[in-house]
Amino acid sequence: MNRNPAPTKRNRHHGDLRAALIAAGLDLLDTDGIDAVTIRACARAVGVSHAAPVNHFPDLRALLTALALHCMTRFEAANRAAAAAADSPRGKVEAIFAASLAFAEAHPHRYRLMFRADLLAAQEPAFQAQSQAVVDVVSGAASGLAPPRGASRETLMVAICSLIHGYVSMRIDGNFEVLPDEVTGRPRYLAMLDTLLV
Repeated sequence: MNRNPAPTKRNRHHGDLRAALIAAGLDLLDTDGIDAVTIRACARAVGVSHAAPVNHFPDLRALLTALALHCMTRFEAANRAAAAAADSPRGKVEAIFAASLAFAEAHPHRYRLMFRADLLAAQEPAFQAQSQAVVDVVSGAASGLAPPRGASRETLMVAICSLIHGYVSMRIDGNFEVLPDEVTGRPRYLAMLDTLLV
């Protein structure tokens, strides 16, 4: 008698259902955007009933928050690695800008999701900690820069983050042509940074 039957679709994911649902959510996100990600769609992609995810993700906000955390972890790692490879404070900030743009262009829907606080459990400690870790990469890089015109270092950091996020968001939404600065010839995003870090 066979006491170890072949795994069914349902028990094949037992113990790893959370990871399987996140992977399915990321596939849906990459392919069709945030609106395509639902608990039912992820359950269907994994091969379980629509009620099966409830122990891991009681609602859509919980699922989207888990996806955003996954994306933010990788976004932070890419920016941290870029900053570490540069040898000056200004070079680190430029490298973070370039890495942020590269991440967003490669994964536009993931980038958008990370900043959709209206859809996420943004007050959860894990989400707040990861958000702070992303900011800390920029803050650490900018710590060696002198704030212009007597502004505080915190204001400088917020200005840099705002410039990066604003430009990157508008780029992936198709609002800017990819052109160099007409005077310096530098990439537009770096020339914009030049106007801030005078």
